[in-house]
Amino acid sequence: MITVYIDGSSIGNPGKAGIGYLIYKDKKLVQEESVYLGVQSNNFAEYMGLIFSLADVVARGERKCLVYTDSKLVCEQINGNFKVKHQNILPLYTLAKKMISKIDEFTIKHILREKNKEADKLAKKATGFLT
Repeated sequence: MITVYIDGSSIGNPGKAGIGYLIYKDKKLVQEESVYLGVQSNNFAEYMGLIFSLADVVARGERKCLVYTDSKLVCEQINGNFKVKHQNILPLYTLAKKMISKIDEFTIKHILREKNKEADKLAKKATGFLT
């Protein structure tokens, strides 16, 4: 089972945006990433954190994945509990769902920001906010 912690950050919203994510296999850190996205919204960054991490999970050939995010919006939209209202987010949602379909067992759970500090730190680092 792969466990992933994701976060997106936008300093200014929209503003300098970045993502951070950590991938664990059997509780051992196997990958961490910090990626700058240019000027984007926070919701865009949150979705890109999910998409980038899923790309790596699928590339690894993993079949079971648990994702933790502090974005209630992303979590609830992916789980089908909230509608995607913004047309600029719809393609990201569609891509994320397509990637999820390549994984046999997928779960996404909302966690408090305090439990997602490492991914948050990587996302802020990508924006240049942290050095």
